[in-house]
Amino acid sequence: MVNDRIVMVGGRIGKDGIHGATFSSEELNENSPATAVQIGDPITQRKMYDFIMRARDMGLYHAITDNGAGGLSSSVGEMAEDTGGCVLDISLAPLKYDGLQPWEILVSEAQERMTLAVPEEHIKEFLDMAAEMDVEATVLGHYTDSGYFEVRYGDRVIGSLEMEFMHDGVPQYELNAAWDKPEYKDITLDTCAIDQEAFLKTMLGRLNICSKEYVIRQYDHEVKGGSVIKPLCGIKRDGPADAGVIRPVLESDMGLVISHGICPRYSDYDTYWMMANAMDEAIRNAVCVGGNPDYMAGVDNFCWCDPVESERTPDGRYKMAQLVRACKALQQFSYAYGVPCISGKDSMKNDYMNGGIKISIPPTVLFSVIGVINNIVATQTSDFKKAGDVIYLLGSTSNELGGSEAADELNLKGGRVPTVDAGQALQRYRAVHAMLGQRLASACHDCSDGGLAVAIAEMCIGGRLGCEIDLDKVRVSGQAMTAMETLYSQSASRILVTVKPEFAPMMDMLGSYQQIVSRIGTVTDTGSMLVRSGSSVLFSAPVDELAHAFKKTLAW
Repeated sequence: MVNDRIVMVGGRIGKDGIHGATFSSEELNENSPATAVQIGDPITQRKMYDFIMRARDMGLYHAITDNGAGGLSSSVGEMAEDTGGCVLDISLAPLKYDGLQPWEILVSEAQERMTLAVPEEHIKEFLDMAAEMDVEATVLGHYTDSGYFEVRYGDRVIGSLEMEFMHDGVPQYELNAAWDKPEYKDITLDTCAIDQEAFLKTMLGRLNICSKEYVIRQYDHEVKGGSVIKPLCGIKRDGPADAGVIRPVLESDMGLVISHGICPRYSDYDTYWMMANAMDEAIRNAVCVGGNPDYMAGVDNFCWCDPVESERTPDGRYKMAQLVRACKALQQFSYAYGVPCISGKDSMKNDYMNGGIKISIPPTVLFSVIGVINNIVATQTSDFKKAGDVIYLLGSTSNELGGSEAADELNLKGGRVPTVDAGQALQRYRAVHAMLGQRLASACHDCSDGGLAVAIAEMCIGGRLGCEIDLDKVRVSGQAMTAMETLYSQSASRILVTVKPEFAPMMDMLGSYQQIVSRIGTVTDTGSMLVRSGSSVLFSAPVDELAHAFKKTLAW
């Protein structure tokens, strides 16, 4: 509102982050500024968040935004659009050190800062509470309806832009896109030609699959004691969890789930399905730990190569088409799953010239999901719990090896990239959520990187229990598949569930509700993962050896 005070809260301003936005929009080179990267301070950020949430609950401010790209120039400029102007005095801004020029203060993206609109009648209470909570809060000006974004340094006006020009004056890009779908031949995985036990151990050691315990253990997941499901689970706390669950309010039984999905290899085939699979994986991971698929929101993080056609980017039209297809999938699957994007980020110039050779990252989107869990008692982990439990696979498996971990390990290029049927998947996720809510499942795990073989091995590792799997029981759609293709296909939307024997009839009934349900095996106490096709045993791998293969790549 007009006359609301412009208040900056949190960290101080330094040279770090200057040109951060332009840095992320250019090719990297030897002249790229080191100051473009912000210096983080998590303690300041935590105190700021606690203060802001308390001020929010007390109704002390009207609006808030972060100091991201462009710093104060963007945060204040965006908020001033609502009133039609502002007066901003950057000489009042707290600095980390002396020596910053006025323009540097205005555009620095130094982290841990938020900009708020605080009504004049609340400003004293707001500032007093900030001081009480050891959070720096500074009034830098006020919002107006003058039609101008006015920047001062003390008594001197150093900038004055018409709001209309600031928000609508920049000409918009008109770029060309041309989609030419890549053609790939079919590939085949010959089961007889490969030592299946050795191959599974190799797969468990791949960088996209192997244990990340080395990294995970460097962080404290017990701050405030609110973690319900941690990054690692199982009897030795070294099995991979599908998602994290926290309880922000310790007195409440409600929780939040945080999960992610990412699959950049699929971009070689089609960025539409890359985006769809990333979204499906994030949602599926959240569902596997107890998240409600009808109460989720998403965040899309684009990390892209330069999509603008130029002499240095002659394939710009194709790369732009890749971006368009990814954005179409983002829209369509957000609607299909009912998962709105509440925020996001993009970095569109991830390229580097080295000796005249341009190196570009694959088009990548990290899709993150936050969701609500009404009762943290109904959460579940991925590790096998007890011998005798029955193993089910929900969802159909197709010959979709394009961009898979197995194909890459075998240096095979081709195959079909996994597609996503959101309608069927959403009904499956709702069914799994209902099962977990009734405490029918003893373990739940998604199939993603590495397919069925890797997912089952991870469940064995978490519980240090064996299993017996019959691949002939796996529901397959489309063309006939070899046993190895069934094991390592990365078809989307599949979930592994274990239940106690007495609950098996209820699981079998799911098939009569248009759900694809396969009863594929049993948890055992043999200490080995045994996989057979009918009466023929493909391999029997000791779980301890699988755990060693899983952990040795990034061993401490």
